[in-house]
Amino acid sequence: MRTKVKDVMTAEVVSVHGSTPFKDIAEMIIAHGVSSVPVVDGDGRVVGIVSEADLLYKEEFRELYYREGYQPPLRVRRRHRDAPHRALGDRASQIMTAPAITIRPELSTVAAARLMDERGVKRLVVTDAEDHLVGVVSRRDLLKVFLRPDAELVAEIRDEVLGRGLFVDISRVRVSAHHGEIFLGGRMRHRSETESAAAMSARVNGVVDVINELTWDEDDTPKWGGQ
Repeated sequence: MRTKVKDVMTAEVVSVHGSTPFKDIAEMIIAHGVSSVPVVDGDGRVVGIVSEADLLYKEEFRELYYREGYQPPLRVRRRHRDAPHRALGDRASQIMTAPAITIRPELSTVAAARLMDERGVKRLVVTDAEDHLVGVVSRRDLLKVFLRPDAELVAEIRDEVLGRGLFVDISRVRVSAHHGEIFLGGRMRHRSETESAAAMSARVNGVVDVINELTWDEDDTPKWGGQ
């Protein structure tokens, strides 16, 4: 069974409003040990996010942009097109990154990991269908699936994958695990079953790798070249 975002996300989230002052945001981030805070409107809908990087625009660029007539190098302008705005901003609405990158709580952790990779972020704001804030999920949260005990992984593979998924004779199959690495041994009726068992086991949340040493009675895989 695929782990969902709601299973690993942090539900108790510190948030701010668009009018929250710069200093208050910095104090919240430090006091709560987080690297960003969502920005919500009066109805609790997410309108943006303020990260440590957003706050550091002020320190990085304020002297540059306060100098009369200063024109930063082209490479800086391209990389930080909105740096002047953020460097001079003193409220969340002026500093935040908008829109925030969000994900629904019912989506899988795999979907969350892919979205983080695609957008180059370390965390996602979790919202419901009406864009209300319900949590935050980080890369660290996604790693929680790999903390599942080996015994739990073995039980799921034997019961769900082999028993209910493939309907194979479990008595002929050996399943063991060590630090998330799954070992499949024994014998199955068809070669295709052994391949499916390995593939499906690899998709179980918390599995690091699968060592497939299953053998078979009958090779039912397609033969190429008329053989």
